[in-house]
Amino acid sequence: MSDSKVLHYIKEVLENMPKDWIGLTTHRLDLYEEKLAKTQFLEQFETLFEADNTQTSALSILPTAYDYIRLGHPLSSILEWAIAQLNHTESDHVISFASKTIPVLAVLRKNLLDQKNTQILYTGELPELLDADLLRAVYGYNFELRQVDDLEKVPAFNGSSIYISQKNDIGHFDLVPNVDFFINIHAHLGSVLLVNGSKNESYISDIQHVRRRETIAMTPADSYTALQSLVEKTPIPTRETLAVESNKKSVLASIATVTGSQTKALVGSCGLSIQYAIMMGLIDEALEKHPGKAIKFIVPPNCYGGTNDQARRVAACLDTVEVVDLPVDGDNDMVKSIDTVLNQIAHEDAIPYIIAEIPTNPRVEVPDLLQLKAVLTKERTTNTGEVAIDPVFILDQTFCPNYHFLGDGKILSTVRTISYASGSKFPSGGQCTAGYCIGNKKTVSLMDKVEKHLIFCDNEATDLQYEILARQLPSMNQRINDAYKNTREFVNFIAKTLPEAKINFVSEDIADQGFTPSVFSLDLPTKGSTDEERESYKRTLNLKLIHLMIAEIPDESKFCVSYGQLKGCYWTVPATSTQGTTKEGDKDYIVRASLSPNLDLERHKEVFLEFVEQI
Repeated sequence: MSDSKVLHYIKEVLENMPKDWIGLTTHRLDLYEEKLAKTQFLEQFETLFEADNTQTSALSILPTAYDYIRLGHPLSSILEWAIAQLNHTESDHVISFASKTIPVLAVLRKNLLDQKNTQILYTGELPELLDADLLRAVYGYNFELRQVDDLEKVPAFNGSSIYISQKNDIGHFDLVPNVDFFINIHAHLGSVLLVNGSKNESYISDIQHVRRRETIAMTPADSYTALQSLVEKTPIPTRETLAVESNKKSVLASIATVTGSQTKALVGSCGLSIQYAIMMGLIDEALEKHPGKAIKFIVPPNCYGGTNDQARRVAACLDTVEVVDLPVDGDNDMVKSIDTVLNQIAHEDAIPYIIAEIPTNPRVEVPDLLQLKAVLTKERTTNTGEVAIDPVFILDQTFCPNYHFLGDGKILSTVRTISYASGSKFPSGGQCTAGYCIGNKKTVSLMDKVEKHLIFCDNEATDLQYEILARQLPSMNQRINDAYKNTREFVNFIAKTLPEAKINFVSEDIADQGFTPSVFSLDLPTKGSTDEERESYKRTLNLKLIHLMIAEIPDESKFCVSYGQLKGCYWTVPATSTQGTTKEGDKDYIVRASLSPNLDLERHKEVFLEFVEQI
């Protein structure tokens, strides 16, 4: 197909596209099939292209692209498709990133695990962000750096060749046979990676998984800017910085208010970007302060799948790092589990880093905080009688980001603690993915390391993400309060209407302490003569409830893992969503619901009553 046809079509699409392609973190959740998430959107988009159909109504009913904005969305998918067409390759061979450095790390990671050589080629100056010493010393990656003047003369290499180019025209690639991966970097938008040739197709899924777990796709707004530049064949405009600095100042002030900590906060492109910076920053600190000692990341096996998966992915790359399971809810007590694990790690003279959610997900449990503090501050000894290294508590506070753990005199002020939250939840109300972290006074030097790796990975929040957070964060606490009231009322209604169901939610006493989540999980009553029959019946019932809610209240009820949205109600089964990469035995086949401050609660009660009457 001709370039002009592609560019003309994209121009029309940009003029007619649905507004939520830029304004939401998820698109058409009602048209989402997980197993087709990486292909379905573009397949149907290409059908529209062949028909030269750019009507808004047609674009609006395209299904969800990928599984979440972090991995991809309509505009990043169209950008990749357009660049692929213009460079005569397959669309899945083009992968966009908000980060300028992570695509390099993605190839290095696969080659490390495959024990394959890598050379990084560049002309002129090596990108400033690409710290080769840090890549080798902390991330464990091996590679050669080579400056080249003429790509055509690059000889064959026993391994992978990556060529990095810093340019304004990120959609144009000068492809040559002996280069496997081309990465075009743009100062403001991020980067675009092109996988060259069928021989490198095996890398595509792995590179996409790095984008899913350690960074995000190029954001909708930046993808839109890149597409406009592609269509108009004009340079990407430079940006004003005055508003950006003002927004940053506002966001950091709001985080300080929300968390009660006056130390420096960091804001990343998503919650997992922040978590990755925390993990790599702590590893950097451990290698510097405790060389040769084993590093243990203690992680609940049934926690959010992204957290679980990322921790294990980091450990897979580094011999000194290991993940230790931490059973935290259900029949397990978080405090007792932490005590047991810390005793074991102290005996081994290893370095303990604990990642935990409070309240837990999906059981929404809060540990005894005084006991938690006692266990975390308890002095332990190694097998040789020396004082063991004290833990760092990495607290995922997404469910209750307004609870004050960190400030002077607060429950975890004397424990080395870093708190973080996913920004696609309450901080932005579902309008962007940016997340943040902040520590207490005992983590000031640690946070310097975290910041170093956030910057190195080029995972700081974008200008627009800062703008959205600056607008949304000041109202967050009120939204949390209003959403909790809706949730408490709905939970009480369910308890009265279906008393046989087990509801996982905070008690009134816990809520009075300040934990006011707006998410709960529901273990529905079941029947059958065997465990298998009972489990099968319950799983069918789970979906029956969710589908009924969505069918009867399509404008408000959605099948999604999200939380903290501005309006509506979100339903999911953790085992098939948030726990997607969790081991099967640790998954929770229950219903999880999250309510917003703005929804028709009486209608939700009516539909739930219909469900009860049907069973």
